[in-house]
Amino acid sequence: MNYKKIALVTIVATSFISLSSWAQREKGQEKRTEKGQQINMQEVREYFSPLPDSHIDKNKFKDLISLGERLYFEKRLSINNQMSCNTCHRIDNFGVDNEPTSPGHEGKRGERNSPSTFNSSMHIAQFWDGRAKDVEEQALGPILNPIEMGMKSEKDVVNKLKSTSDYIKAFKTAFPKQKDTLTYRNIGVAIGAYERTLVTPSRFDSFLKGNMSALNQQEKRGLKKFINKGCVACHSGPLLGGNDYQLIGAVNEYKTHDMGRYNVTKDEDDKKMFKVPSLRNVMRTAPYFHDGSVKTIDEAIRLMAHHQLDENVGPSFIEDVKAFFNTLTTNKKFRNLEK
Repeated sequence: MNYKKIALVTIVATSFISLSSWAQREKGQEKRTEKGQQINMQEVREYFSPLPDSHIDKNKFKDLISLGERLYFEKRLSINNQMSCNTCHRIDNFGVDNEPTSPGHEGKRGERNSPSTFNSSMHIAQFWDGRAKDVEEQALGPILNPIEMGMKSEKDVVNKLKSTSDYIKAFKTAFPKQKDTLTYRNIGVAIGAYERTLVTPSRFDSFLKGNMSALNQQEKRGLKKFINKGCVACHSGPLLGGNDYQLIGAVNEYKTHDMGRYNVTKDEDDKKMFKVPSLRNVMRTAPYFHDGSVKTIDEAIRLMAHHQLDENVGPSFIEDVKAFFNTLTTNKKFRNLEK
């Protein structure tokens, strides 16, 4: 499949459709906002939908989730007993560490930015290149990564946990139908179950459910500009992203040595293809892009408009879109077991 051609066609087509459909419907099914501004909720709901309360049955899997929460904060999953999932994906900081790239057990850094674990279970796949199919698989990757948590083998990880009687009991409770419960695979299953609870609704979800006063005038204006400019070609759905792969530099080249998804598939069409990041909590998850090279949201908006849409956007556009982005920031808090 030629992803590059699809990316270009999709962006151009969506931009055209967004602009034309807005004009056609503007007198139709619109809601009045402050000071005569108007917003077309039918069009908004064509692109976006509210987040669910959770991505897992919390009652049915409460023991599994409880185990996964404990493991998420477990530093013994690292070679030096100093790192946990929470080290790079902080529960008290929107699931990120705000580092361009995260330091591992020896202080060495990888080449890619650590994305947020918040809402991550609803992504099409995990990691920037989609090499893990779900959060259960993803959770196991960093533990054995020599740069990250540095454990030598699955056996070493399991033996470390088996040295604690509490973990043996907790795994038996979480996996009641299995004979051999404390396995490396089940570590990932448990952490993934916990991560499926990290869903972060915001004011935008209230707005999508019909509360028109949830967004102020500038935020609604930013939403309209975001749609009309064609940003929804990539950033749509409940996560405003996370549901597709796109060529970075689809219209104007973006220089990077990272070949993205090509490293996984070896398909020439996948060169510089990356998973589209979710914009949930985007105002709190700097720095941006796959390499963490973009420090501010203003620069990220400007660069994306140029490289993906061939648009030069000014301060007014950026400020209004930033206002809209603020509506994607959650007030929800999760328990921090490191405190």
